[in-house]
Amino acid sequence: MFDAAFDAQYAFDGWLGTRYTQAATAFRLWAPTAESVTLCVYRSADPQAAIGHTQALTRGDRGVWTTTLAGDQRNLVFTYQLTFAGRPQTETIDPYATAATVNGLRGVVLAPDQLEPAGWGPRLAPFGPLTDAVITELHLRDVSSSPDSGIRHRGQYLGLTERGTHTPGGQATGLDYLRQSGTTHVQIMPFFDFGTVDEAHPERPQYNWGYDPVNYNVPEGSYATDAAAPACRIQEAKAMIQALHDAGIRVIMDVVYNHVFDPATHPFALTVLGYFFRSWPDGTLANGTGVGNDVASERAMVRKYIVDSVRYWAEAYHIDGFRFDLMGILDVGTMQAVREALDAIDDGIAMLGEGWDMATPLDAGQKATRQNAAALPGVAFFDDDFRDLVKGHVFNAAAPGFVSGAAGHEAALADALLARHAEPAQLVQYVEVHDNLTLFDKLQAVSPQADSAVIARQARLANALVALSAGVPLIQLGQAFLRSKGGDANSYRSPDAVNAIDWARAAWAREAVAELNALWALRKAQPALRPATANVAADTAVLQAADLLIAYQSGELVVAFNAALQDQNLAVAGRFRVLFSSTAAQCGETVVDQVAVPAVGAVVLQAVYTPSQA
Repeated sequence: MFDAAFDAQYAFDGWLGTRYTQAATAFRLWAPTAESVTLCVYRSADPQAAIGHTQALTRGDRGVWTTTLAGDQRNLVFTYQLTFAGRPQTETIDPYATAATVNGLRGVVLAPDQLEPAGWGPRLAPFGPLTDAVITELHLRDVSSSPDSGIRHRGQYLGLTERGTHTPGGQATGLDYLRQSGTTHVQIMPFFDFGTVDEAHPERPQYNWGYDPVNYNVPEGSYATDAAAPACRIQEAKAMIQALHDAGIRVIMDVVYNHVFDPATHPFALTVLGYFFRSWPDGTLANGTGVGNDVASERAMVRKYIVDSVRYWAEAYHIDGFRFDLMGILDVGTMQAVREALDAIDDGIAMLGEGWDMATPLDAGQKATRQNAAALPGVAFFDDDFRDLVKGHVFNAAAPGFVSGAAGHEAALADALLARHAEPAQLVQYVEVHDNLTLFDKLQAVSPQADSAVIARQARLANALVALSAGVPLIQLGQAFLRSKGGDANSYRSPDAVNAIDWARAAWAREAVAELNALWALRKAQPALRPATANVAADTAVLQAADLLIAYQSGELVVAFNAALQDQNLAVAGRFRVLFSSTAAQCGETVVDQVAVPAVGAVVLQAVYTPSQA
């Protein structure tokens, strides 16, 4: 039914949702298969409130239903009732709702003066090449849920607005830690309205990563101080973004357009049943995502919805980037359209995503996978090859990688490290995110009998590989100080005791933190460490990639990584000053024709020229 002919007949390119003025509010809903649509206005935002009055919408061209309510409709609470031929009536929140009641059941009309917190400023200036970024992924609750965080608004948006927070021992936490960490962008795990935390009961112990979309254009209420007040979550989410911007940190929003929480009750299904989801020829829902449904992004009005949604967050919330969960489910054309829409706002807005090839009914050439990166300039892809070569395969806890002493793949890792087969700005280089074991827990699983000091050195070496790689470096919050989740490889609904950031660990691992901060500073100071294009990266020469030693030279810099348990000598032609070494005493030394690369460590050298050479 929902073929190209359907899109040709019904695709609509105007605005949808609500448009507010003091004089009147207009409502538009795309529902081409509906026989009637009625606006239901509720007496209040209370979940138990009754319908106060209704008003029929009028069907127009291309299946768009419209009505207007005269007067100032601020705080109006509404849903739509739809009737269809041959199936039951539905009632739903507007798919384009930007404000909602508790748990996202009903839409709310708000006036512009209700939407902005004090101090709300303009967008930041465009960022520049994404390879200049240092991205830190975080979950809002994890940052502040520990009682020792010193943060008053624990588990909330406002927790990331507080300055001067620290542990009882004086360790900086939250926003202050991020300001000191070299982070340019925080990648915040889902904070759109999701379905797996009950916003009506904040007193209950509840936790979820949030990859369960309900209302794509509404902030999650469980992170607000009052989820029952529709404007509160909006103002507080913006206050968090503004506080990060004021600290010089940009915000990447983790978005999940590949599936919805419940395909039977989502507004997509209740407005145009079947249109928004892919199906197999026998009528069963596609499940490449593994969670019961795949969004049909290739259809005209689904593509429009995704583009409109991303544009809304960029314009209304000044979002600086978007991380697309399971991006391989989405189609190339939609991602191209998103990139074009964002470029019209700010061509420095980041786009990155999981370009895995998923089993969904979409031609291989249409999928937004890493294999199709050439069709998606301006979109970066997570590099799972680099990840697994560094630390070992994520789905085999005991499998070792380079830093644990696994030999034989040094050449492949050197290629990944130097982005030999891609544009550097299209590769996200990482070894730890929220999924799977943390780096520290993975290394312990590989070597359960190893001394803790060796595990720490291995983790620091992995962090150095990320920081000195060609590409876009990304770490998880806490990775710098050897974060552990006690071996929990899938903590999506585990309690705070597992997921909360242990800020005292940052003090315990202060040397590891200082080392990574020094590497970020070095990366910033040395453009050769962050080539923006493949042409620049191609000038890099591999000096060695064998026997657990990887070394390369880029211009006047030599970078080397040694995963062996003993120092290894590397031949270098000329005189060099040690800019960085995992052995602190080596920093600042001058070496001639040879350097000792520390055991389970790294060095960065810079050529020293004599006056006759200059």
